[in-house]
Amino acid sequence: MQDQGTSTTRERNRFSRLSTVVALSASALLTAIGPAGAVDIPDQQAALDLVKSAGVHDAVCRFLGVPLPEGGPGAAPVTIPDKADPCEGLPAFTVKDPLVVNQITPGFVAGTALPIATQAIALSHLVSSLDVTVNGRNATVMLAPTQGGGWHLAAVRDGDSDTTYAGKAGVGALVFTEPQLHAWYQLKATTVEPLNDQAKQGLGGQSALSLGDYQKLVKARYADKLPGSDYDTNGVSSGYATADTADDSSSATPLIVGGSSAALVLVGGAVVLRRRRRENTG
Repeated sequence: MQDQGTSTTRERNRFSRLSTVVALSASALLTAIGPAGAVDIPDQQAALDLVKSAGVHDAVCRFLGVPLPEGGPGAAPVTIPDKADPCEGLPAFTVKDPLVVNQITPGFVAGTALPIATQAIALSHLVSSLDVTVNGRNATVMLAPTQGGGWHLAAVRDGDSDTTYAGKAGVGALVFTEPQLHAWYQLKATTVEPLNDQAKQGLGGQSALSLGDYQKLVKARYADKLPGSDYDTNGVSSGYATADTADDSSSATPLIVGGSSAALVLVGGAVVLRRRRRENTG
């Protein structure tokens, strides 16, 4: 009887600790999200300065100044002309303030992270769209974090679906993406809800799942496809090019590459802006 009582007490204590972890995670999530559901951006001023910079504005002009390549991912890239004034002849536009794009973490996919918001979801990159359409087109500016702090221009993509979904975060909720499926979800405390058709398919047609049940799905889908796996090293896994990829190229000519979402890749010349950090004195 004493052993049974001790075992029951241990189980209660274990459940209590897990409940505390989940509660703290939900509290941290609500603290990080502002009234409009916007998550704090690290080095936010640097990101704001970058999207408002002349370099990013000119990059968007160069992207919008040439037609998108026809065909699928195998289509030949289109070289962007090097014009003295890339914005000449285009209507005036402004790049909006950046929004956070969150993704599921490798640890969450592998099953080594707890199914709680602070371990399951992490900031991936930032996106900004335009305040107006330009000749019937919109564009999305993608910013990637720079090692050591700050942000750099990773790409300019056609359309504004990323910013549309990233801006759907409500009060006390977090929006994240499962990029392999082009699926967008909303996380409310520990409940995952789909935001687009791909997300509904990703949840097996259900209108909502617990974060724990969603973890089981993504673990089954991707646990054997994480970075370093045979699937990854053989070049099968999907994703978008980052500035690290661009920096390895010997070319400095911007290109528009074809695909489901065409992108301007700033090869060998990514725009980088870091916020100056104050030196500690004393």
